Amino acid sequence: MREVSTSNFGRRQFLAGVAAGVGTVALSSPLRAAANEEVRIAVLGAGGRGGELARTVNGVTGAKLVAVADPDEKRAASLAGKFGAKPYTDLREALDSDDVDAVVITTCNHWHCLAALWAIDAGKDVYVEKPLSHSQWEGRQVVEAAKKSGAIVQLGTQQRSDPIQMEARGFLHDDQGLGEIKYVQANRLGVRGPIGKRDTPLEIPKEVNYDLWLGPAQDQPIMRNNLHYDWHWDWNTGSGEMGNWGVHILDDIRNVAYQDQVSTPSKMIAAGGRMGWNDAGQTPNAHFALFETELFPTVIALSNMSIEPGKKGSWKIPGGKPMTGPGSGYVIVCEGGYYLGQRGSGKAVDLDGKTIRSFKADVSTVPAHVSNFVEAVKSRKADTLAAPIENGHHSTGWCNLANVAMRCAGSYNDEQVRSASELPAWSAVLDDMQDSLKRYGADMSELKSGPMLTHDPKTEQFVGENADMANPFLRREYRPGYEVKPVA
Repeated sequence: MREVSTSNFGRRQFLAGVAAGVGTVALSSPLRAAANEEVRIAVLGAGGRGGELARTVNGVTGAKLVAVADPDEKRAASLAGKFGAKPYTDLREALDSDDVDAVVITTCNHWHCLAALWAIDAGKDVYVEKPLSHSQWEGRQVVEAAKKSGAIVQLGTQQRSDPIQMEARGFLHDDQGLGEIKYVQANRLGVRGPIGKRDTPLEIPKEVNYDLWLGPAQDQPIMRNNLHYDWHWDWNTGSGEMGNWGVHILDDIRNVAYQDQVSTPSKMIAAGGRMGWNDAGQTPNAHFALFETELFPTVIALSNMSIEPGKKGSWKIPGGKPMTGPGSGYVIVCEGGYYLGQRGSGKAVDLDGKTIRSFKADVSTVPAHVSNFVEAVKSRKADTLAAPIENGHHSTGWCNLANVAMRCAGSYNDEQVRSASELPAWSAVLDDMQDSLKRYGADMSELKSGPMLTHDPKTEQFVGENADMANPFLRREYRPGYEVKPVA
């Protein structure tokens, strides 16, 4: 691994290294903001999330927004102009600037890891939005690059900066407020709509540098109606709802229920599909997965479909419990009651549903999370990060593995799926899913399911039966010039 000094690391050298596919480097004299200086930040990605993070950076004490990069030159110029920042179309030009100390990455999911690696390579600290990775292998490369470089790298799971998470964790584990944990049900039951299905490929707007927009992704025809945002529902560029919202919920569960003692699950099985819409989306709009761990299991119920065609309201998936729980949140099922957690609040109830304790904090989590990152950049103390990157890699892993289980799916095999666990809640969740689909006139034969997969959290590889089917999804193919290289 070569040593570089960013004090004389010019754009020509940087781009030459990128073109050669050089891996992340060990930085000898990276650009860092001194403790009493402002951290100068570039936002990479000028979509909706980029706009929110730009406003946040601009308002956080000790930070200054100095640049915005986006392959859509109109979006870059518009967002940068609101804050007097410099616009870039090519994020590499922002990374090569001596006026940038750190980056906030709000690109499409498929760019997160490569942008983070290039930023670390250029001597910048990194705040990267969730999910960390598009595939599990590339997320590990960011973790290793952060370790070797000494860069401050935080994942944008902002609920880690909400104090109620640790309060609930203490209540459940230290106080044993509800007794032993039996299992967890995660829910993401949020309504979305179809993204259209074109007869001819989408024409790319002239203001978009499409080569840069694709980056590591393959150059495939886009048959949906919109380029921006709906990339979430294409496996080439997105991670579906599991990676979009599921990562927040599963990260909370790893924190509150598992106390971060479980990195990734050891076994998983999934069922679902893209039902009822007949659009160009590839990722499931109904996705149900079971995770086995060394402590206790977690079930996740995910749906983007309304309760009935043409009606408002989301699916209800009680899973055999007396309550459904938060639509975007989780229920920790204990011997003495239930903890219902969601963004910004939580409550513990007894077996009869009577509230024992409520959890609420008056904290705006996005500014708190960015402020936590900025303070860590100034102090150079990575152990003060609320969401250190390896922890974020593990939480993202639950989503990546659930997606692998779905991508390995074939024709629906009800007996195979149900027999994967003796947990009654798993079969109850599947019953709820099927009842909901019947409202759409869906035949169960339209569903897909896969076999139980066994995963080794230490090697981050699938092992045993069906491993050959699953392991190829842990690492994607990259377009030339945009490869994620192994960190030596």
